[in-house]
Amino acid sequence: MGNYKQMNIGFIGLGKLGKDVANVMSQAGHDVIGYDIKNVEGTNFQVTDSIQNVCRNREIIFIAVPTPHHSDYDGSKPTSNLEPKDFSYSIIDEILLELTNYLYEDQVVVLISTVLPGTIRKEFRSWIQNYNLIYNPYLIAMGTVEYDVKNPEMVIIGTNDGKENEFTDKLKNLYDSIKETDLRYEIGTYEDAECIKIFYNTFISTKISLVNMIQDVAEKMGNINTDLVTEALAKSEKRIVSSMYMKAGMGDGGSCHPRDNIALRYLSKNLRLGYDLFGTIMNAREMQAKNIAQKLISLSDKHQLPIIIMGKSYKPDVEIYDGSYSILISNMIKELNNKSVIFDNTSLVGVYLLGHRFKYNNTVFPNGSIVLDPWRERINNDTIYYGKKF
Repeated sequence: MGNYKQMNIGFIGLGKLGKDVANVMSQAGHDVIGYDIKNVEGTNFQVTDSIQNVCRNREIIFIAVPTPHHSDYDGSKPTSNLEPKDFSYSIIDEILLELTNYLYEDQVVVLISTVLPGTIRKEFRSWIQNYNLIYNPYLIAMGTVEYDVKNPEMVIIGTNDGKENEFTDKLKNLYDSIKETDLRYEIGTYEDAECIKIFYNTFISTKISLVNMIQDVAEKMGNINTDLVTEALAKSEKRIVSSMYMKAGMGDGGSCHPRDNIALRYLSKNLRLGYDLFGTIMNAREMQAKNIAQKLISLSDKHQLPIIIMGKSYKPDVEIYDGSYSILISNMIKELNNKSVIFDNTSLVGVYLLGHRFKYNNTVFPNGSIVLDPWRERINNDTIYYGKKF
């Protein structure tokens, strides 16, 4: 804690994000109490059975509940053909309304759930009567939540008027007490913060779709070293910004990025922008999955072997399947050829796809198998590089 004052913190929502963040703040010496509709045990903090108990004598109350899409929109199935939809905000609406019964003007509610630009002022402000609201979305990845909270690229803070106040100062003091690196604060209106969060995610999706287009071109044209091209671009920091997400391979996945692009399609339509860049990003993501699926089907038909995908979850060592690119490819295979796909089984002779980078580079597959590596990193005679044909 150093010289930082201990704070009384409440958490509503102890799921994939909330529980880890509450744990970080408790480890830093703050008094943390949490609530969730499910039976959740706190690692280093107390869990109570009501929202009212979370609010009692708390300086800051965090809301970390889902803003879900329909299950068809999670990114593990094609979505570019579906009607654009916004997130569902019913859970947040109910919580904000209930909080009016328990809170006072010297307390602040900090919403960290993802919402579309314009949502807080349009959807939530009418509920807020006797307390203060800050929007503070996080830039984290599942599996590294605690590290990302302590070492964020930036801390996003949105207020009604875009100005700092006693409550933003209190929130900054809290983050200064848990940080492991110097913090960059970006403070603006609710709309500023909403935009920074969701366009950050869709920027990543765009980069991944672009670099995966390079491997598609290489696969179809030949005489192109995908990695030589992407590494040259990744080093071009004057205009392309950074080398992050500049490795062609599997497409963007997870519970945030695909669905954020889907929601931005809704925003584009609702605002009558006249174009749908986000739909194009999602369509590129799906067509790239289709191209890999067609390659796997071709190899399977040629060698009369089953298709086996290694890495069903959306990223290595994280058992979350929302937005899994491996599942999207398997759905494409079923749609194109009605073939069943096997996941994470190394006992069969088959056509294997390395869905996770690095994890299977040293795996021994049964003799006679063919391994399709979209990362072009496994060194073995059984391996075919997707996106590198000479």
